[in-house]
Amino acid sequence: MQITREIFFNVHGVALFVYILAVIVIAIFVWGLYQKISLWKIGKKENRTDQITKRIKSVLWFGFGHRRILDEAYPGIFHFLLFWGFVILFLGTIVIFLQYDILSPIFNYFFLYGDFYLWFSLILDIFGALAIIGVLLALYRRYILKPKRLDNIFDDAFSLILIFLVLITGFITEGLRIAATRPAFEVWSFFGFKLAQIFNPAWIENTSLLIWRRIFWWIHLGIAFFFIGYVGYSKLLHIFSSSLSQFFRSLAPPGALKPIPDMENAETFGVSKVEEFTWRQLLDADACTRCGRCQDNCPAYLSEKPLSPKKIIQDLKSNLISSKKILSKKSEKENPEEKRKALIGESISEDELWACTTCFACQQTCPVFVEHVDKVIDMRRYLVLMESKFPQEVKLVFKNMETNYNPWALGFATRGDWAKDLGVKILSEDKNVDILYWVGCAGSFDDRNKKVSRAMVKILQTAKINFGILGSEEMCCGETARRIGNEYLATILIQGNIEVLKNYGVKKILTTCPHGYNTFKNEYPQFGGEFEIVHHTEFILDLIKNGKIKIDKKLSEGLVYHDSCYLGRYNQIYDSPRDILKSITSGKIFEMERKKEKSFCCGAGGGRMWMEEKLGRRINQLRVEQAKKTSAQTIATACPYCLTMLSDGIKEKNWEEELKAKELAELVAESL
Repeated sequence: MQITREIFFNVHGVALFVYILAVIVIAIFVWGLYQKISLWKIGKKENRTDQITKRIKSVLWFGFGHRRILDEAYPGIFHFLLFWGFVILFLGTIVIFLQYDILSPIFNYFFLYGDFYLWFSLILDIFGALAIIGVLLALYRRYILKPKRLDNIFDDAFSLILIFLVLITGFITEGLRIAATRPAFEVWSFFGFKLAQIFNPAWIENTSLLIWRRIFWWIHLGIAFFFIGYVGYSKLLHIFSSSLSQFFRSLAPPGALKPIPDMENAETFGVSKVEEFTWRQLLDADACTRCGRCQDNCPAYLSEKPLSPKKIIQDLKSNLISSKKILSKKSEKENPEEKRKALIGESISEDELWACTTCFACQQTCPVFVEHVDKVIDMRRYLVLMESKFPQEVKLVFKNMETNYNPWALGFATRGDWAKDLGVKILSEDKNVDILYWVGCAGSFDDRNKKVSRAMVKILQTAKINFGILGSEEMCCGETARRIGNEYLATILIQGNIEVLKNYGVKKILTTCPHGYNTFKNEYPQFGGEFEIVHHTEFILDLIKNGKIKIDKKLSEGLVYHDSCYLGRYNQIYDSPRDILKSITSGKIFEMERKKEKSFCCGAGGGRMWMEEKLGRRINQLRVEQAKKTSAQTIATACPYCLTMLSDGIKEKNWEEELKAKELAELVAESL
């Protein structure tokens, strides 16, 4: 017997009918996909077609390679098995189609026989079996383990059962074919061969097997075709939408906000309706698989606030679907009085929007690169700029920024008073400096953070760095106003700072604040401000490595480092702060469970520093509790916001005798 198999074995003369049916089914799927694309196109234009090579690599690495999905072992592994099982089976189907419908009849070329066929059969059975294991693991996790982050709906169960039926009926059909024809070489199709032994244990000719094989062939074909059509109208569409999301992901610096285009002439600001988002932002509604990883890492959700990043995207999706009919011209003519659900206030509450700390944990962990933070900021912009609706305490913050260029109610003329006795150059008096030390609002006005500024000056002077500050000419970098949603005020501050910096010919800027660092580095270029930006953790580490400062007195206390969101997730600076700690301490350096990419926010980002925390638990207290579990005596941080929040959290927990918070510059200064 030749080592091969007959396509359409036992079901002769149906090829044309099957292919016609296949075309119909594919058309049904394409129509469903087209309907989704038409929804995305409701949004505004946005260019996401640059750097094509990098985008293709994104799909290969994050889609086919499952790079982020595998960050969590259990769901990552079963999804990997399921995905690649289907990919290989699909490729196997393509190979069979090419062999029997193109290469063989047209070119008289036949390759699906002999050793190639044996290996072909083995590989298909292996990956088919792995896909079944993946489905079973998924069902067990979703319906037995039931993790809190998964909200099960009918589509979830139906999709998994449908996939299982496609796979198992395929194997049964294979097993019945082998049982009826009994070729010994089909042992390579190990799964089907084992089923064949069950169907025909005596291994004798049995014509009834041919009847059952024909029945199951049609059952398998029917389920497979139904599956293809169903994909376009179910969560299974994420096979395509998630890949598109990975391809069209933002290649800009993480979390860099986009300016409002042509703000001077714009009639509206921000987003209050789904069509005011871009098409890429609306694609997220279908790319989201409701896996809940964002929710599991959201400090607002974990501290019992109303915000869930997953829910935000799903509520956006619901609003988008319900808005489609009303957005059509036909509907407007038929019923001009018809009203849709408001995006802000009904679909998504204002409390959800104001709970966000913009920590970026949701986007860092999302396997398909759903962009949550931009949407929150866009809706905040509408509330602030169009409705003048924001937490009451923010009103004073805006006023202070407008009049004194800082969030504190302190005169801008006193901005440099902290340095009067330190002999620090002011650029207005001497602009001959190598580097500008951007002190920031906290380092200039907050008593606790003034100590950090003085410590930084000590380090710079010890290293004999030729530096200076702007003093009263320095204004808020605009980050806080921008994250709260006041793009207009932020733009004024940013443009004012750029003008001052260019007037002095500043080339290099040193910052201690990650929020300022991120804004200068990743957002000022949007406004024409191109400078070399360095964070003090990297600068100090360089001084230590090059011997410009010497550590004379190593610290003995146990230290644990808290990763700032804007230094870590936004700018991937994780190692330099830890390397500094290793250089200055002889004590133990601890790590919290939530660290580096998975670090837990202090609660101050996104303008939350200036808002009352009235809902749920206090985020800073949760972080302090995590630090205390390590048995460290000192929490080290490299952010003025984090220092304030962690210090407050320690006081609120009455742990001042057991735990303290210090900035890295302070610790380094102590060791000199």
